[in-house]
Amino acid sequence: MNRVLPAVFVLALSAPAFGQTVDGEGAKQLSENLSRYFGSKAIDSGFLKVSVEGDAYKLAVDFKPVVDLLAAQNSFKFDFSPYALLVKPGSNGTWSVSADVSQSGSFEFKGPDGPQSMQFSITDGKFSGVYDPELAAFTSATQSIAGMTMNSRDAVQRAKVSTGAGTATMNASKAANGGVDFTATQTLADFAEALDFDDPKSGLKFPLTIKSPNLSVKATGKGVRTRPLLDLLAFAVANEDEARLKANQAQLKSLLLAALPLWERLDGTYGFKDLTVESPVGLFGATELDTGFGTDGIAQNGAINYSIRAAGLKIPDNLAPAWSTALLPTDVNLSFGGANIDLDSMAKKAIEAFDLNKNPPLPADFGDTLTADFMARMPKFVIGHSTVKNGDMEIAMEGEMTFAGMKPEANVTIDVAGYDKIVESLQAAAKSEPEAAQYVPVALAIKGFGKTLPDGRIEWVVNGKPDGSVTVNGVMVKPADPVADADGDDGEEETTP
Repeated sequence: MNRVLPAVFVLALSAPAFGQTVDGEGAKQLSENLSRYFGSKAIDSGFLKVSVEGDAYKLAVDFKPVVDLLAAQNSFKFDFSPYALLVKPGSNGTWSVSADVSQSGSFEFKGPDGPQSMQFSITDGKFSGVYDPELAAFTSATQSIAGMTMNSRDAVQRAKVSTGAGTATMNASKAANGGVDFTATQTLADFAEALDFDDPKSGLKFPLTIKSPNLSVKATGKGVRTRPLLDLLAFAVANEDEARLKANQAQLKSLLLAALPLWERLDGTYGFKDLTVESPVGLFGATELDTGFGTDGIAQNGAINYSIRAAGLKIPDNLAPAWSTALLPTDVNLSFGGANIDLDSMAKKAIEAFDLNKNPPLPADFGDTLTADFMARMPKFVIGHSTVKNGDMEIAMEGEMTFAGMKPEANVTIDVAGYDKIVESLQAAAKSEPEAAQYVPVALAIKGFGKTLPDGRIEWVVNGKPDGSVTVNGVMVKPADPVADADGDDGEEETTP
């Protein structure tokens, strides 16, 4: 029962529709298709029920069997309102799906640090879409809600989240190299979250209120292996018994290999407009704040990317000295991640090596061997072109770091526009602020290492070698670390006093 997720059970509509007649026999066949992915217990217990409703099938989920099961096990309290979809067969083999997704629910359990609970409610939720069994995906879908609330509590935090109206869309198509390409967007109005931290152990106690009139989410995927992933789900359902799973592990390995690379690429962004954060120290804000994440699938030369972009940053007036206000950034654009990441070799070696008939399934030294192989392929930490700026200056940075022999080698380029204005601001502040005076010689010394470019920007090319040496624009600023000899000393000759 723990694998039943009502938001995705339509994936079990694996048989093409082709305008089939909606009748009792069709409902029985659809139930059998569903049981392949969710088990016969889901059907027999009444958790999932298929019936005829007009010219469509009604797929209804009743959480009462799950609630009763969890109550009997004293694991936690759980309650969700019933959930239902109407699915109508189409002449081209697809299914038209619609649902009222106005839901409410709650759960409560005892965690390691005390009771935890959550309650949520979605009002006037509507969903419609077209599901293609051949792709195992919705080729198109839309969803709307009038509002949402969620309250949660644990030992140290209470949270209240609410939104106004929201809409979501999704489109998918067959990918050129197999799998499915998709795009999805969602917007929510009037996002608000009130957090109240109260940690008796640390004494930390403060409230936060986060608000944004517009929250948006965007996601894209290329080559998502929806069908092989469904095959893995069906295998898991059919092989719940441990003995059967061990006997069929050759099939499991074949299915795991067929699902690789899981996807070619996934990317997503999460964005706020006119964000405000009320805190005990004052009001923070940004006209725009976006965070992004992207990852290749399990590939031989994969990449992972993160991004943070903020515009119109504001902090409370009393949080920084008055003299530093002119130096504070108003816009930030950060990009970083990893490259040359070989997860393909790791995954295939693990699939080949595991044996469920042994305990443990993998050799004791397998993890160390896999890590050594992974590092031997020289994965990189990458800083993409990133900037921090305000009206008078801009700091840009990019570079990469590798770990040959577990020793880092870094190459980073930093350039600044408006550096002279930074120095001038510090010098002006130093006349009346002793704290600012401390930074003037540091700023001048840093400028001395810089190289002036034709456009007036000042550049620093920083190279750190595995031997510990560091150069800036070719000038040694730190020599190599002493080399330890076989006895563990640094190789310097001892002198007798």
